[in-house]
Amino acid sequence: MTDLTRLTATEIAGLVASGETSAVEVTRAHLDRIGAVEDRVNAFLHVDSEGALAAAADVDARRAAGEELGPLAGVPVAVKDVLTTKGVPTTVGSKILEGWRPPYDSTIVQRLRAAGTVMLGKTNMDEFAMGSSTEYSAYGPTHNPWDLSRIPGGSGGGSAAALAAYEAPLAIGSDTGGSIRQPGAVTGTVGAKPTYGGTSRYGLVAFSSSLDTPGPCARNVLDAALLHEVIGGHDPRDSTSIPQPVPDVVAAARLGATGDLTGVKLGIVSEFVGEGAEPGVMAAFRESVDALTKLGAEIVEVSCPHFRYALPAYYLIAPSEASSNLARFDGVRFGLRVGDDGNRSLEEVMSLTREAGFGAEVKRRIMIGTYALSSGYYDAYYGQAQKVRTLITRDFTAAFEQVDALISPTTPFVAFPLGARTADPYQMYLADLFTIPTNLYGGPGISVPCGLSDGLPVGFQIMAPTMADDRMYRVAAALESAVGTFTPPAL
Repeated sequence: MTDLTRLTATEIAGLVASGETSAVEVTRAHLDRIGAVEDRVNAFLHVDSEGALAAAADVDARRAAGEELGPLAGVPVAVKDVLTTKGVPTTVGSKILEGWRPPYDSTIVQRLRAAGTVMLGKTNMDEFAMGSSTEYSAYGPTHNPWDLSRIPGGSGGGSAAALAAYEAPLAIGSDTGGSIRQPGAVTGTVGAKPTYGGTSRYGLVAFSSSLDTPGPCARNVLDAALLHEVIGGHDPRDSTSIPQPVPDVVAAARLGATGDLTGVKLGIVSEFVGEGAEPGVMAAFRESVDALTKLGAEIVEVSCPHFRYALPAYYLIAPSEASSNLARFDGVRFGLRVGDDGNRSLEEVMSLTREAGFGAEVKRRIMIGTYALSSGYYDAYYGQAQKVRTLITRDFTAAFEQVDALISPTTPFVAFPLGARTADPYQMYLADLFTIPTNLYGGPGISVPCGLSDGLPVGFQIMAPTMADDRMYRVAAALESAVGTFTPPAL
């Protein structure tokens, strides 16, 4: 009998559409898989078995009634716990929201439900999306299915690990500085950051409002494109949403899968060649570049001189926005409330609540951001960082006048052991060295598996101009056609 958990989302959708299996059978198979491996992986913060089976039964009933459903109807999906889900816990990996059940769905979740996908539950993450390893979750770390002693990336390690562990065929993440792409790279899965504003932030618990971007995660490029098509598009409830249709990412992925890149010009970011990258990562990247050349792509080196300043600029801009966004978590309106015994002032209750509710990394970033925005320092820190952001955007603009897309390794290193970097925040921050520039620019980026180093996955990053998401899917699918997909050891 076919193991439904090992199929792609496209294959599952086809079987459900043809009646060879049902959405309920597919959902039960994935819930059983979660039950079998979740104690070792810890990819989920909440599994909504009852809700998932009800949604699957609804899909089956609508199909039986002859209703025409979308291309992903009946396919299970795991959702990063940064997106609000009506009646289903949303914690953002933090104790300060433990037990909170939002009264509304985020736009992304609304679109998933409307498309007939089946939400399995909410995935683990670094608290408030602040981290690169999912070790900063208040609910324990997620483990990488390739090696359970290693990190699955962050902040969306739960979504990536759920895919690699075959607990879900599709997942949703959010990418502020690499939180979709970096977990994809270290778990051997595909993670795509759409153009900023190409997916709605309505109902996304904000970390850094000018950077946060929800996006698709999958085990192959076509599945990611299909999911991107479902969740993308203009949303009037998000003031930063782009009032344009999503580029035809599915057609681009199908075109790329033919393995023909004739006429496509790709630029290797020279500043990222050997920039702190492990030899095994660079070897896999170089082999992939050779593969793209054989598919007809023209490869040149492109200099983006200000990319080297992206990391420090990001760690001023993002914490500054976080210090403002996280002010709403005060123990008054929702979530945790500590010390309200009738004898303390409101200020004391707020202070005690935040002390108990926020983890160390979140406190660190709030303090950095508050300092950077403070009187006398705003221009020296936040203002200067925004100027660097402008220079990075100009680098991208100049590069895309020369090439169709930029390429680099996704991360400088493969998955590192749990606990290896938690004592040194700077070493942790380096995990996003290659992904952060795209967030500062606002364009799309995707990570696709390109090989192994010491038995662990290596990610290949493709960056495209704003609203040219289809370009990155075409190149990613072409590379996938040449190198294949990668299967982790059995759990």
